[in-house]
Parts: sequence; structure tokens; C-alpha cells
Amino acid sequence: MTRRRMRRASAIALPLAAILCAWTVGGRAQDTAGGGPSSVKVGGEGKEVFETICQACHLADAKGGSGIPALAGNTHLADKDFMVDILLKGRGGMPWFNDMLTPKQIAAVATYVRSHFNSYSEPVTEADVQRIAGGAKASPRDCATC
Repeated sequence: MTRRRMRRASAIALPLAAILCAWTVGGRAQDTAGGGPSSVKVGGEGKEVFETICQACHLADAKGGSGIPALAGNTHLADKDFMVDILLKGRGGMPWFNDMLTPKQIAAVATYVRSHFNSYSEPVTEADVQRIAGGAKASPRDCATC
């Protein structure tokens, strides 16, 4: 295949993959918590959780894609509770993961994203996750204004 054809194929395939990913995640977010219990096995390290789950939509460099917010350079993540709240409760097309990931895994991935792709050094702890999880859970239908 020539370089020109390869570029054309990539120009079509990459946006199509991003749309498919967003469509799949968007549908799940409206119906169930993180798609319900999962058979996905993820270790407790933040990098591993990110690479196994998050980068499928937010991409390896965490810069997001069409309709998918960037995590890299995201000033909302300065507030560690913001990211934990979204991981627990979802928002828009983002599914929630409170039934899929443990508090330790949520704390680890939030700390990893905040420190690796941003310059926020304060770690997220399991206690932070449990404190936020103890609050009222948002319904995905209540997030229409988010």
C-alpha cells in the first residue's frame, strides 16, 4: 500500500474508531453503572488502570479526542474531588466505575492522571474516594445539565 493510501486509510479509520468508542461509552453511561460488574482484570496501579481502561477513549497521551475531554492539562483536575466524583458517578458520555473499580484503584488512577499528565502532586487516597462515595449518587439522567 502506498503512503498516500495509508494516510487516507488512517484519516478515515482513526476518527471512525473514536466515534465508535464514544458511541459505545455514551450508550453505557446512560443505562448502567460502568456497564455493571466486569470481567476485566485490572491491577491496583494507576498507570495500569489508565492503560487498561481510560486510554481507550482519552488516548495514550490523555489529550482526548472528538467529544472526549482531554485529561492532560485539564485545570478541573486541580480539585482532586472533581475527578473522583466523575469516576464514581459518571458524567455525560463518561460511564461511572464505582461497581467496576475498587476505591484503591480509583485513588490510584486519579493520582496517576493528576500527577503524570498534569502537575498536581497531592495524591488521592482511598479515604478521599470513600468520603465522596458516601455522598448521594447522581443519576445519569440528572447529569443532562453537566
